[in-house]
Parts: sequence; C-alpha cells; structure tokens
Amino acid sequence: MRSYAQCCALAKALDVVGERWTLLIVRELMLRGPSRYTDIRAGLPGIATNLLADRLRQLESAGIVYREEAPPPIATTLFGLTERGEQLRPVLDELLVWGLPLMAEPAPDDAFRAHWLAGPAAHFLSDSDPDGPPLEIEIRAGDEEPAVIDAAGGEVSVRIGSASDPDAVVSGRPQLVLGVLAGRLDLDDAVRRGLTVQGRRQALERLRASAPAAA
Repeated sequence: MRSYAQCCALAKALDVVGERWTLLIVRELMLRGPSRYTDIRAGLPGIATNLLADRLRQLESAGIVYREEAPPPIATTLFGLTERGEQLRPVLDELLVWGLPLMAEPAPDDAFRAHWLAGPAAHFLSDSDPDGPPLEIEIRAGDEEPAVIDAAGGEVSVRIGSASDPDAVVSGRPQLVLGVLAGRLDLDDAVRRGLTVQGRRQALERLRASAPAAA
C-alpha cells in the first residue's frame, strides 16, 4: 500500500482507507454485519477475488476488520468490523448524503444491490404516518437478493432478505425503484415503464422522500 507520506490526519486516514474498493468493503460489512467472503464479494460486483483478499488483509492489518472461525453449522470464516472499523460509520453516512444528488440519473449499466438502499433510506425516506401500524415493503431490483423497507413509529430502516407478509412488493429496474422511492418519478408513470407493485400501492405513499434525494 502506497503512502502519501504527509504529516496530516486526512492523508494518514487515506493511507488506510483511500485505496479503491476499501470503503465499499467497509460498506458491505456495515450493512451485513459479520459476513462470509462469498457474501462480501457478492455485494461488490466487478472486484477481482485476489484484490478483495488483498484488501481484507490490509484492513485486518490496520485493525479495521477482524476474522473469526464460526462454529457449526456455519463452520466458515467470517469477517467483521472492529470497534475501530465501526468508527467509520459516520464517515460513510456523510458520504452517502453527499452522494445522493449524484444518483439523480443512474447509468443504465450501473450494478445495483437492493441492500445498498439501507444507508440512503435512513437519510432520504421518512415515515409520514408514525402512528400507523408497522409497514413492510419488499424491494426486488437488480439482483437475486431482495431487501425489506420497514416503517414503524416514524422510523425507516432497510434490511436484507424477504418479508413474510409484506404490505407491498416492488419489482423492477433499479432506476424505476429509486425514482419512485426518491419522489422523482410518479408511481403510475413507473408502472407504465415496467415497475410492478403487488399488494397495497398505498403503502408506498406512506414513505416520504426528503429534500436531498428529491433534488
């Protein structure tokens, strides 16, 4: 790993996390928690397997990532964030907010994973009916692994996986899903362009997009 060789806190930080793919590896571990190598790689389309292995070793040496052998029935190596690694969470949160306007027009060939919504959702989605019953909306966009948007008590969160009894299931191209969630695309227009909504369409109306995404 090359160093900027500068006596500056920012330069020293970039010496550790400034390499290509490094912060995205941290993103995956923040969203997933302790993960298998294959799960991390699945969330990083385009990375070479040897490069991922190198980056994980570098992060481990820097005290940002740990590895442990999980007991049966998992019986595999898991990677997770150390306390030092968790301190990067507010840094990534600020980068997510800063990058939201750049997602106004995702490129057609951009890769997408539904669980990537977990970070931005906390910043650009709000619950317009905090006194209403808990709400679950399953998102299927761009990959085989769905995600679920939960709204309850005024809080919005996103988790990886399927909902047992979702209020609505939204399926379609990432551009359409993101457009509707960000409030930039009318739901009826998105449906005409190929978005599929099963269940209660009114469930989507409860999610309100805030200014950064709408911009």
